[in-house]
Amino acid sequence: MPVPTIEWVDGRIRLIDQTLLPNEFKQIYCDDVESVWEAIKSLRVRGAPAIGIAGALGAVLGIWRSAATSYVDFAAELKKITDYLATSRPTAVNLFWALDRIKKTAEKHKALGTTQLKQVLLDEAQQIIEEDREMCRAIGQHGLELLHSGDTILTHCNAGGLATSDYGTALAVMFTAHEAGKNIHVYADETRPLLQGARLTTWELMQAGIDVTLICDNMAAQVMKEGKIQCVIVGADRIAANGDTANKIGTYNVAILAKEHGIPFYVAAPTSTLDFSLENGDLIPIEQRGAAEITEGFGTRTAPEGVKVYSPAFDVTPARLITAIITDGGIVRPPYEMSLKTLASEPSTGVD
Repeated sequence: MPVPTIEWVDGRIRLIDQTLLPNEFKQIYCDDVESVWEAIKSLRVRGAPAIGIAGALGAVLGIWRSAATSYVDFAAELKKITDYLATSRPTAVNLFWALDRIKKTAEKHKALGTTQLKQVLLDEAQQIIEEDREMCRAIGQHGLELLHSGDTILTHCNAGGLATSDYGTALAVMFTAHEAGKNIHVYADETRPLLQGARLTTWELMQAGIDVTLICDNMAAQVMKEGKIQCVIVGADRIAANGDTANKIGTYNVAILAKEHGIPFYVAAPTSTLDFSLENGDLIPIEQRGAAEITEGFGTRTAPEGVKVYSPAFDVTPARLITAIITDGGIVRPPYEMSLKTLASEPSTGVD
């Protein structure tokens, strides 16, 4: 990214308003925890890792001007803030992981005065950002071995720098391949209903000088049938213990199509996206979005007034359809119950 997706600047949070892209590139400021909640809920900041960062920085922002002098009062106020931020979006586990990490850091350093504790929490949030950068770069390096010069990759939604601290997850593999001199081409699904693929993924890839072609979501089967696609790489918002993976709605469709056409289907995600508390994908909470995103997206009504709407923001791809998961700790393959546990046991991953 030419500028950070989200950052702390002089006691405020500055982020790219992704709802305006690609027509307008604008950075906005969040001055209180309510504006951070709104930014997450309205998708001004989006993508599992970036949401986690927003949660961590939002918790710091919420407590930054606290007048609490005792740790008991400080902790109670912090819990109220983190509980509130946790209600913004339910599916991306990175949000809850980051909020929990901030609370645990406060508890670990509770002997400090509250003024010092605020700085410790800010330092921890900044550490989360730095770790995310390193994880994204590692994902790119590990995924590089799966791509060959001349490959065409299909991707769905946006898992680039805009969805992370600066480099992406699924797109990190493509950025790394491009930087390594591999001649690749990308097909990007538009990703209904909010068009993250059309608005964000194509913009990022073009900025990086990567050859990209935009297609409607319902064209994926045809381009696969025509032999245009060598592999699919998508991101993830939560990965259950058995490898079932939640990602933007429509990902499951793509996985089924890839299986039918014998095309490898890869998920790229940091270890912070793993959720071992959930045995399988049926337990992943799926966010429901407002009807207006479908009936009058971007201000133009395209459906009759009063029509019923069902609008899940995510779906779950069963592990049996996933060829491999590309993480910062390496590439893991089935059986995921075993390979993900082995990955999590490595000291470098930091997965609980």
